[in-house]
Amino acid sequence: MTRFAAFLPLLLLTLPAFAAEPLARLMRIAPGETVADIGAGSGYYVFRLSPRVGSQGRILAQDITPDYLADLERRVAESGLSNVTVVRGEAHDPRLPPGSVDAAVLVHMYHEIAQPFGLLWNLAAAMKPGGRVGIVDADAIPSRHGTPPKLLRCELAAVGYREVSLTRLKGGVGYLAVFEAPAPDRRPVPEAIRPCRDEATRKGG
Repeated sequence: MTRFAAFLPLLLLTLPAFAAEPLARLMRIAPGETVADIGAGSGYYVFRLSPRVGSQGRILAQDITPDYLADLERRVAESGLSNVTVVRGEAHDPRLPPGSVDAAVLVHMYHEIAQPFGLLWNLAAAMKPGGRVGIVDADAIPSRHGTPPKLLRCELAAVGYREVSLTRLKGGVGYLAVFEAPAPDRRPVPEAIRPCRDEATRKGG
């Protein structure tokens, strides 16, 4: 899923952390829901959102990096969390069960996605009606480990997502943009999706 997967662990150490509790609150994550952590990495949000959804809910911890997944599976087993499922995805497809997800979170990783339109198109099929997708990223050009909100809005809209809110976060964390996923039959055909112009990068950030 990442353009620079080998450098991602080091990058994440340099980013201000956005606590799971405000993320869950702003995303309206509730007990009993199924939440997908796309690009779960070390599982920071997995272990903190698991109690939030409770025994009747489920966390789908998704990544494409085998080492992350193996370590995450080990830690989940050791912790005894019965509501966490580790999922191996692909760069263009999170490989989640159709119509299974109430909310998906992508934290400081959207700018690393190699195939954003493919991932978003396939993610929509995994969302329940009205499913929310929350993206936390820095307001910076991709080469500086962020995504300008204008570019993010363009890419999500191109796949049929509707913007719900954009919240500027305290502490230099960036922003949280929440979108409603389109119904699978309302997605544009892949051939009709056109790339967005990254004007911020063209202007030098």
